[in-house]
Amino acid sequence: MEKQIITRLTKNFEDYVHIEEEVEFWLARDLKDLLGYEQWRNFLSVIQKAKDSCKNAGNEVLDHFADVSKMVVLGSSSEREVQDIKLTQKMKNKLNIPQNRPMADFLPTVTIAAKNFATEITNFNVKKDNLQGEPKITDEHIKNNKRVRNVLLEDDIIPENLPAEEDIKKLERRVKKDEKTLEEKSRKRLR
Repeated sequence: MEKQIITRLTKNFEDYVHIEEEVEFWLARDLKDLLGYEQWRNFLSVIQKAKDSCKNAGNEVLDHFADVSKMVVLGSSSEREVQDIKLTQKMKNKLNIPQNRPMADFLPTVTIAAKNFATEITNFNVKKDNLQGEPKITDEHIKNNKRVRNVLLEDDIIPENLPAEEDIKKLERRVKKDEKTLEEKSRKRLR
């Protein structure tokens, strides 16, 4: 059971995308947690910097950052309205990623390694501490993502500011082609 929870918790940004009227967007509160921010107010300062960058790039801020509200369930099973922001941030366009391809295929290796490391720490601690139930495992996973993110930030590595890597599918094709070429050269030498 724990493995299934951990797998679900390691979903990438593509799993949190929403689509309305053929426009992809993410909710800022979802990204806050995925990026390892503990407090909404801290993440709002990041959003403000992104809005400033959007404006400085000559884009209409309201086209990419739409204020919305949503209802959340409290511990007492009552509901409360909270503020959120719809973000298009058109990262795929910024990074020249085809719209029909997942961003994960273009993630920098340091981002992939960090994500995998946080997941492995979670897997280890779930077994070591015999963590049971989704809330405890979720807390552990969030804690480890934050810790790993802090390691990156200490070295001035800001995952959301990194350029896209080479298309993984293109890289796979090139590796297969290179392997085939090496095999052919090896056969010729053996003759």
